[in-house]
Amino acid sequence: MVLLWLVGPGLSFAAGAEISVLDDTGRPLKLTAPAHRIVSLAPHVTELLYATGAGHFIVGAVEYSDYPKAAKNIPRVGSGAGLDVEAIVALHPDLVVAWRSGNPSWQMDRLIGLGIPVFLTEPRHLDDIAGLLEKLGELAGTGAAGSKAATDFRRRLAQLRSRYSGQPAVSVFYQILDNSLLTVSGRHIISDVIQLCGGRNVYAALPGLVPRVDIEAVLKENPEAILASGDEALWPEWRNRWRAMPMLSASMHENIFLIPPDLIHRHSPRILDGAERVCAALEQARSKRKISGDR
Repeated sequence: MVLLWLVGPGLSFAAGAEISVLDDTGRPLKLTAPAHRIVSLAPHVTELLYATGAGHFIVGAVEYSDYPKAAKNIPRVGSGAGLDVEAIVALHPDLVVAWRSGNPSWQMDRLIGLGIPVFLTEPRHLDDIAGLLEKLGELAGTGAAGSKAATDFRRRLAQLRSRYSGQPAVSVFYQILDNSLLTVSGRHIISDVIQLCGGRNVYAALPGLVPRVDIEAVLKENPEAILASGDEALWPEWRNRWRAMPMLSASMHENIFLIPPDLIHRHSPRILDGAERVCAALEQARSKRKISGDR
């Protein structure tokens, strides 16, 4: 196994380390050689690795790692309920790429304590994704592919910013779940997508990443548009619930839109596909202002 770094009792930096990066928490990670046995602990991580040309190095992944199609064949080492640490260790990984806010911290600590190099991802802004593509490419020895993917991502992001960020603001409520009404704060990358498209997240100031609100609070904010992301089969029920509240601006103007979760909840290059959907939805909301005479 390739070893490595680190920052725990009894651990030390390997001599002659060839690769050195900081993960998204600012922790240093050093490898003596490129990682060619990688375990991915989040669907977005799997997508990032494939985008950098390192998909064929993934020996284990978690549930819902289903893009691209080849990822469906990777052995599973965990799900939303938790990780199978023993299965991860048995794969003899020379790198584990995890999600700080999505994976149990105690399990990450255990992997680190076993001497396995762990890179934690936690992108909060769209620009962070390009940096991750570069770093993961470097760690896997696919730096040229990672750099190209990062360049392509930055170019496409710049085009979207140029086209939409100067548009008149649209107040937005982003809905993750229906019954519990989870949303995103300004610290979440989805809020960055909304801002990219000229939207204003009405709950940007709330604490945490995914705060819970209630219908009364949404009615008080009276957003001009509602963006919902969840099970497509449940979408008509969600939409009809909002339509039954005509006093809500988004309902009055039929500005209630479904954004496919795989295109916006995953911190990978595909988030720009989701951003295009968001931008198009907010453009529809603006166009209805002209028809109704609203400003």
